Amino acid sequence: MADKSLLGTDEIPLYPVSQDEKNLGLLSHIITLVSSFIAPLIIYILKKNESEFVAAHAKESLNFQITIVIVCFICIISIVGILLLWVVGIYSFILVIVATVRASEGRLYKYPFCLRLLK
Repeated sequence: MADKSLLGTDEIPLYPVSQDEKNLGLLSHIITLVSSFIAPLIIYILKKNESEFVAAHAKESLNFQITIVIVCFICIISIVGILLLWVVGIYSFILVIVATVRASEGRLYKYPFCLRLLK
């Protein structure tokens, strides 16, 4: 059963997940703390045909990072948004950590408030 909250949803995949897949899934989230959307894009391109689990995590991470870039851009161009930029940063950091933990547990994760540009 999926857990719904402000921290996103997760579910158990329908197939067994190897430790390597868990590691790449976790890497696709945690590496965004230093590379934004570039790393999940590379992981997605390289692994999309090899592992559904890794592809799902990389795609979700990529969609979330693109969403954060858009939200930050909107915050920067608005006066009130500049004051809220730090809230966006802290919330996105927390969500990345939650997604990393879910990937390490072998669970599929969906970020809340995420534009799903890649389907």
